[in-house]
This record gives sequence, C-alpha cells and structure tokens, in this order.
Amino acid sequence: MKKNFSAKLLSVLLVFAFALAGCSGNSASNSGGKADASQEVTYATTSKVVGLSPIMTNDSVSSAVNEQIYETLFYRDTKTNEIKGLLAEKAETPDPNTWVITLKKGIKFQDGTEFNADAVKYTFDKIKDPKTAAPRASLLEPIKSIEVKDEQTVVLKTAKPYGPMLAALTHSNAAIVSPTADKKQDLMKDPVGTGPFKFKAKENGEDIVLEANKDYWQGAPKLKKVTYKVVPEITTAVSMLQTGKVNFLDGVTSELMPRVEKLKNVSIEKKKGTPVYYMAFNMEKAPMNNPEFRKAVAYALDTKSYVKKLRGLGVDSRSFIGPELFGYDPSSEQKAIQYDPAKAKEIVKANGFDKQQVTLLAANTASYMNMAEVFQAQLEEAGIKAKIETLEWGTYLEATQNGKFDITVAGWSNVTGDGSELLYPRLHSANSGSTNIGRYKNPELDKLIEASRSTVDQDERKALLKQANELVLTDLPVIPLYHGVASMATDKSLQGINLEPTGQWTLYKAERK
Repeated sequence: MKKNFSAKLLSVLLVFAFALAGCSGNSASNSGGKADASQEVTYATTSKVVGLSPIMTNDSVSSAVNEQIYETLFYRDTKTNEIKGLLAEKAETPDPNTWVITLKKGIKFQDGTEFNADAVKYTFDKIKDPKTAAPRASLLEPIKSIEVKDEQTVVLKTAKPYGPMLAALTHSNAAIVSPTADKKQDLMKDPVGTGPFKFKAKENGEDIVLEANKDYWQGAPKLKKVTYKVVPEITTAVSMLQTGKVNFLDGVTSELMPRVEKLKNVSIEKKKGTPVYYMAFNMEKAPMNNPEFRKAVAYALDTKSYVKKLRGLGVDSRSFIGPELFGYDPSSEQKAIQYDPAKAKEIVKANGFDKQQVTLLAANTASYMNMAEVFQAQLEEAGIKAKIETLEWGTYLEATQNGKFDITVAGWSNVTGDGSELLYPRLHSANSGSTNIGRYKNPELDKLIEASRSTVDQDERKALLKQANELVLTDLPVIPLYHGVASMATDKSLQGINLEPTGQWTLYKAERK
C-alpha cells in the first residue's frame, strides 16, 4: 500500500485499506463487490492477549477479545443503568435465596452446540470448582447449588441472600462457554462462545484475528473481520491510526491526546467510567505492612495535580468506590488522607523509611508506566526511595497475583458497576493471593463486605458499602489514584462501536461507512 496518501484523501481511501493491501490506491467505488472487503478493521493493542477463555482470564486486554466471542446471561444497559437479559429471558426470586433464570430459545454456540441450561450449569460449575482456579470464581462464590430444571431453566440457590447476583452475572468472566468445545480443546487458544464474532487465527505469534459469526442468533454483524494487532508503543499506534494502518484504539495517554485530537480523520469519544486506578501494598512485606508507611505514601501523593494533567481522561476522587459505582457516597471523600508533603516527610523521617528502598512495579503499558514515573518522583520527594520495575502485561499479572512486588500501580475495571464486587475480589481475605493482590486481611472489613453482599435491601447495601469504603480509606491497604474515563479514538469511517463506562466495548453494531 502506498504511504503518501494525503490527510484529505485518507477518509475516502481507508475503506480499501485491507482489500487493496500491497496495491496502489485508485478511484475504485465503495459499493458493489468491494463492500465485504471494506468491512474489515484493525484494533491496536499495546499488550498481548493472555488467553481466550473467560473462565481462565481476568484482564482487560483479554476481555477486549473475549467480549466479542462470548456472551453473558445479563447485561447492564448503559443508558438506563438497568440490568437486562442477554442470553437469559428473565430472572425471578421466589424467595431471597433462590434465583430462577429462564433462558432464551434457539441460540447455538459457534460450534453448533445448543445453548441451554446444561451449558450454563457446566460453565458455572467449572468457574466454582477450586481445581479450575478461575481468577474470578468470587463472582459465583455465594451460589451453593446450580440446578437444571429443564432445557431453558436454571435454578441458582444461595445459602443467604446475594444482593449483587444479577450484577455478577453481567460480568464478562461469567460468560457462557460451549461445553462440547471445552471438553475437547483448550479454550485459551481456541475459544467457542455464542457471540457475534468467532476466532479465526493467531498471526505472528501474537495478533488475534476474528471473523463474523454468520449464524449469530441476533443476525450476522456487519464487520466481516477484526484484527487485534499488538503495537507495543502507543505513539506508534497513533501514527498507524493517522495513516490508516489501524482503525481504532483505546487507552490514549494524556500526553498524546492533543496530537490525536488534531487528526482530521479521527473521532474521539470520552465517557466517565467505572475503572479505578490505585496503589496497592504487599501486606506480607515490610515496610508496606506498617500503617505509618502507608500513611506517609498517602500524604506524599498529589493525585489532584496528576488528574489535571490527564486532560479529561481521569476523575479526581480519593474514594476507592468511585463516583460511577453503586455504593459511592460523596461524604466519604472527607475521610481520605489529602496531599500534605510536609506531613509525609515528617512520618518518613520519624520512622526511618528514608533508609529503605522499595520496588514500584508497573505493567509496561503507557498509562501504568506514566503513573509509576509520576508517583515515584513524589515518593522520592517525601524521602521514600522507590525503584521502578516494569513487566510485560501477562508477566505483570502473574507477578502481582503471586505477591512478587513491594508496591504496585494497579487497576480494576469494575465491570459489574457494583461496589461490593470491587471490595470483595480486591480486598476480602478470601481472595488473598488471587484478585486480592496485596494479601490484605482485615476481619472487620470482611464482615462489612459480606454483609453488603448478603442482603437484597439496596439502601442497606449502600450504608454498609459506605462503612466498608471508609475503613479502606483509613487503613489504606490501597490508595486510590484516580478514576477512569473511558475513551476511544476511531477512524471516521468506522461507526457504531458501543463504548461502555467500564472501558469495554462491543463491535456487533459497528460498520465501516
């Protein structure tokens, strides 16, 4: 493909970028025989996909692929914030400990297997089985039994009421897999779901290619092919977006946003989001397990100034439960430690923390490395010597899960939009060593989190979450840095991507025009 396209012509010629790869651009029509070829897009990701099974993964990079292949029983309507049926028709609660879920009919997995109650039971049983070691088994932990009433009906029983049940079932890690496929192949490499796109190939050892599921139960998608191209440097990805080598990307850094905003062929979408980015401490190591050290760090971090430099890509809040989550209370902001560099230095000096060195771990994505560099400088200013260590995304996830860090910058997408489903996986002692990467254990917090999950009274849940959140803000197992703003930059020829507050997106209704 020629590289000398002018910016003015780019929007016209992009629709031929894939069909005419290796050829010179000419004035061929955008209709007729070229229509199918024009419905191909490339997404730039800065990290490799960890795996293609929703049961065995729990990271945003993998989810970006898996959410096009698999589907959940329910989804949250981002316009109304209501939970609605996707693979499920409805849910009923004849008593507080029973959920009767009616499934939709006529749906098949991409391998031809029937979607039914047996498939739901198989998936949920596997997620819950300790031998599976599913990273988000906590989503279904309250479920004590899964019964198949008939082909289209599943009955979930809990030992006590579980308030966030439907929210948990909207989570991408509760997506339903084909039992037939899971028994005969490795879904991490060869996935099979009910979604609008299916796995086609893995190219160059890292790029993932999806193709349209022509038999999709809601009708075939308009896009015919989607390529997830690994572009380690976000600056390179932006250049590729400008020249039409990729068609969309997310996670644009604040430093690059002004450059992206000037691209005439690109549209930008921003949406206040549910993700929280925070600093986590390894509570099994000194001095991280010292409350005074954590206080010193909290006083040292100027998060407000950091958010201002994000150019609209972050929300300033010191609350761990963020403004877009169920359970947020603005008054809790007053409980959080505010920036006070003099106080930080005082605590550091009084406790001899300036005589120790700690490692600050970060994934090698642009946003994580930027956080690490900025906050490392602020820690150094307070007298805390912090050495940055960066790891490739998959290795970073493994290191944090195994406790191989002192301090780390971390993130949580909050896909369910529910505060309980932030606190339980991230800070409950039952998840120490898995999603509770800091291995924090606090019986008082455990009880509050459990209570917030075991009532269906939503006002009571809010009150309990407020208490739990404020306990976190005083004990400081984590320090919130900022809350995310979902963003996406797309070529103007690509329309209809559904960007959600979680930062997730779906391509079912997307098309090239």
